[in-house]
Amino acid sequence: MQHLKSALFALLIGSLGLVALPSTPVLAQAALTGAGATFPEPIYSRWFSEYNKKTGVKINYQAIGSGGGIKQILAKTVDFGASDAAMSDEDLAKAGKPILMIPTVAGPVAITYNLSGVASGLKINAYILADIFQGRIKKWNDRRIAEINPSVSLPDVDIQVVHRSDGSGTTRIFTDYLSKVDSGWATRIGSSTAVKWPTGLGGKGTEGVASLVKQTPGAIGYVEYAYAQQNQLSVAAVENYNGIFVLPTLEGASAAADGAVVPENYRVFITNSKGKTAYPISGFTWLLVYQQQDDATKGKTLVDFLWWAIHDGQKFAASLNYADLPPALVKRLEKSIKTISYNGKALLSEK
Repeated sequence: MQHLKSALFALLIGSLGLVALPSTPVLAQAALTGAGATFPEPIYSRWFSEYNKKTGVKINYQAIGSGGGIKQILAKTVDFGASDAAMSDEDLAKAGKPILMIPTVAGPVAITYNLSGVASGLKINAYILADIFQGRIKKWNDRRIAEINPSVSLPDVDIQVVHRSDGSGTTRIFTDYLSKVDSGWATRIGSSTAVKWPTGLGGKGTEGVASLVKQTPGAIGYVEYAYAQQNQLSVAAVENYNGIFVLPTLEGASAAADGAVVPENYRVFITNSKGKTAYPISGFTWLLVYQQQDDATKGKTLVDFLWWAIHDGQKFAASLNYADLPPALVKRLEKSIKTISYNGKALLSEK
């Protein structure tokens, strides 16, 4: 009887000259979960919204910090992790099977401060930053700050250091820069997503740091450039490898990325890059995915999204204060995404 009803329905459609609508794509029923870095949250939120409009795929993302993103992907409680710090060999070994680190965008980390009467552009270098964040420079009118800012009237105000309290790729980028330039910092503090800070207040997430800086007179902290812009925070001009003081800009981050030699696993830090316009505290952010997927449907959904992100998704980067990927890097990523598989079979349709 059911077959007869179906045949009659098809006959009716045909007689009316109607064209049956295509069935709902499988992807429209899929959903992905991810967690990690706060640095790319603004662009990831836009990507997930735009991709949902295009495909119906829902992607839930929790910005819990890069350290949390690495932990979650290792625990396999998410479909992808996100981090501003590339995974270490030790963490990759814990995974038990290969994890791909897919760079998605790049961006600068801004040094931001709350100093009445002093607008953006205060000059600062790694040595001064290192001593401020170790509590060795305590006043804004310190001689060393004044010497490189002779035209700025610096107030006799205590410096309040603000740093991240959670595991953070932004911290990794900031401390990597200080470690490269200041050997004392490298020895005493080092470079990591979480370090033992000698002084200061801890803010959870980028929002926490930005909020503390904005609310605390005399505060200084480090946040993603996008958040500094959105919160109208003053940002410093930081001395780069060539001895030039540069403000954080997308062009400066792109210049830092252009000069980088990216290895096969894409684990590269672009801090203190050479170049007159290179902004020295810049970095990539990565999505972390298993190369061998455990679920065919989710795996297919994931690789399709990754392909979209490194192509169509890039057009949203500049408007959200991120630097898009260099074309040569996109070509390499295409090959990497095509290696993601389920039961030994590549998940991405032929492109």
